[in-house]
Amino acid sequence: MASKGKIWLGRRLPIRRRTPPGAAPGTLIVDPQAPPPVISVIAYGPDELVEEIIDDPRAIKSYLGKWPVTWINVHGLGDAETIRALGDIFELHPLALEDLVHTHQRPKFEEYDSHAFIITRMPQFEEQFRTEQVSIFLGANYVLTLQERSGDCFEPVRKRLRGQRGLIRRQGPDYLAYALLDAVIDSYFPVLEAYSERLDDLEAEISDRPGPTTVGRIQQMKHDLQALRRTIWPQRDTLNVLIRDTSPLISDTTRVFLRDCYDHSIHIMELVETYHEVAAGLIEFYMSSVGHRMNEIMKVLTVMATIFIPLTFIAGIYGMNFNSSASPWNMPELNWYLGYPFALGLMVVVVLGMLFYFRRKRWID
Repeated sequence: MASKGKIWLGRRLPIRRRTPPGAAPGTLIVDPQAPPPVISVIAYGPDELVEEIIDDPRAIKSYLGKWPVTWINVHGLGDAETIRALGDIFELHPLALEDLVHTHQRPKFEEYDSHAFIITRMPQFEEQFRTEQVSIFLGANYVLTLQERSGDCFEPVRKRLRGQRGLIRRQGPDYLAYALLDAVIDSYFPVLEAYSERLDDLEAEISDRPGPTTVGRIQQMKHDLQALRRTIWPQRDTLNVLIRDTSPLISDTTRVFLRDCYDHSIHIMELVETYHEVAAGLIEFYMSSVGHRMNEIMKVLTVMATIFIPLTFIAGIYGMNFNSSASPWNMPELNWYLGYPFALGLMVVVVLGMLFYFRRKRWID
């Protein structure tokens, strides 16, 4: 159970709220370990495109209103002044600004007077599954995206903009927002493919020779899949809200494409559920495999013990050393010239006879 003041979200790492209890709504306290923001701008229309990296947020004003669509992307949330400056330029709601710097938010959609606010979570698959919060502000002629760190899944969207491919250069900012959401949703498929390969590897390992760390890896897989399910579930609900609710910022044309994105999220959810069931089944398979191996070991040990019981009996009889001169019944074999080879031969015959009997009964292969 998480300790007080900590929240668990997907990546299974404690995240501390930086605002004290009772703080005023809209209080901005950035993570001191967050990287400094890097602002990039892509302004475009059907025939032209400009792409730049700017140092001063105030330079964004020179693009707004002069281009049909302006996409401002911010990597890093380590400077509160930059966040406030962006809020002033785009007249963003203080509660939305607070949510974007507290990067433990669930995916959601909120609409304000002049803009819409969307939170989505971008998957990152390394040793363990974790997600990065991406905040999207949609306005009448702009899209503002803010990410926790550099590196994202939006490069295909940038290539489509630069190459003037498809509808994206001829559509408005709502279509760009859809393209970004679609890129985030599609980025879950490579993660699921990686988990599928890991599940196959674990199944093969269990079938061959499970090691002492196998159960731990299966449990980690289950935890990651549970985190993935907790992440994709609200993403699906957010897309459903975008489709269902009527917003002046989202056209009917874009809403059709959002339905396709929603279908992808349902597919991902189904795959996650399937993989989680497979991971749960691997635990049972592991226990069954270990039990089977233990039964095989016990069978071998039982056969060996059963074989040695009569051998021990024979050795015990011949080890009592009765005096054969006192009575003809007192083990006359002790005085035989071949008494010792006879005892060993008797043991060999008993062993072979027992093995033949076990084989006939199909107790051993």
